[in-house]
Amino acid sequence: MRSLRLAVAALGLVAATAFASPADPKLGAEYVQLASPQPTQVVGKKVEVIEFFMYHCPHCNVLEPYIAEWVKKQGDKINFKRVHMPYSGVNDPEAHLYLTLEAMGKLEEMHPKVFKAIHVDRVRMNKDDVVIGWAVKNGIDKAKFVDAWNSFGVMTKLKRLPQILDAYKVQSVPTLVVDGRYMTSPSLVDATNRGLNEGTLSKATVQVLDAVVAKVAKTK
Repeated sequence: MRSLRLAVAALGLVAATAFASPADPKLGAEYVQLASPQPTQVVGKKVEVIEFFMYHCPHCNVLEPYIAEWVKKQGDKINFKRVHMPYSGVNDPEAHLYLTLEAMGKLEEMHPKVFKAIHVDRVRMNKDDVVIGWAVKNGIDKAKFVDAWNSFGVMTKLKRLPQILDAYKVQSVPTLVVDGRYMTSPSLVDATNRGLNEGTLSKATVQVLDAVVAKVAKTK
């Protein structure tokens, strides 16, 4: 009898796994609802999507090209933003770099280069002088970069990052939030779709984003 019960339990587990699908994600499985929905900054029918990430995170590095391609395909259907988790505290150099590049209008050009520097060239951007030196070596005017780095706008945004993460209850990266209400991540997708390699898992995460954005768009 005990072995029969174990067999039935195993079948139930298999069945549950079989119904898990990134193309048809389920609330409470591949994505979850935030306990406290957050206000969005969109006009019209666009859907807000926020990626919480860190430059030195290897999983963020793998996900990045899939996310970049997905954002291009979405076009004006979404309002996409990134928030860099301040890993080492309120003055985290990587988060500071991201906000500085954003303020200078150089994110599109430099964002993939930062990932390459850290994950391919093995540059450790854990000190301010290293970050500034890298930016200068990559063609950014030092005076302009330092001005933006020390600007009131960048410093204010840097100090607000812990509050933003606390509001969204983000504890790990990469994490994606849709419309201030729904959260997904490769780790959530992996929990119900075991056995995927990291590249396939990134594709699956983008599929979940597709489905959740489409769901939200119907309510706009």
